Amino acid sequence: MEIAVEDIAALLWCVIRRFITGASTEGGDSSNSNMVMEAKYRAITSAYYRGAVGALLVYDVTRHSTFENVERWLRELRDHTDPNIVVMLIGNKSDLRHLVAVSTEDGKSFAERESLYFMETSALEATNVDSAFAEVLTQIYRIVSKKAMETAEDGAASAIPSKGEKIDVGKDVSAMKSVGCCST
Repeated sequence: MEIAVEDIAALLWCVIRRFITGASTEGGDSSNSNMVMEAKYRAITSAYYRGAVGALLVYDVTRHSTFENVERWLRELRDHTDPNIVVMLIGNKSDLRHLVAVSTEDGKSFAERESLYFMETSALEATNVDSAFAEVLTQIYRIVSKKAMETAEDGAASAIPSKGEKIDVGKDVSAMKSVGCCST
């Protein structure tokens, strides 16, 4: 079974565009964007994932098939990244409550089972978009800060990672995730 790349690419594009520009993709033809994103994705190798400390895994709450594909995308992500990467599962299009095909509970349940953070967003209405990015960045920052403090306590010369230095999020992610995975 081949997974439709545009499922994730188009949704992630909407979320990222809203975060960066504050603009929605509503009303525009995104089929060209989907094809471009798909072509770019197919060119990505495992080197693309190297060094990643955080990821957003996005599905469309109005299309159950995109949620079904999340497990494969997560497996691919875990195959190519550090096993302790900070991952947030995002159910996008929360503004379309009347068309929901994937319940919030299904998203939360999957996130808890897979030790992911969870949030529902609406790129159209800008609901929780900034919060999703902020939460992932906050968790990464906490891990890096904790490691820096531990390094400083051990008497190391510099507790701040140098440019290009690999950040090992290690066991700290599991500890942070046990605090609670989900926000809506």
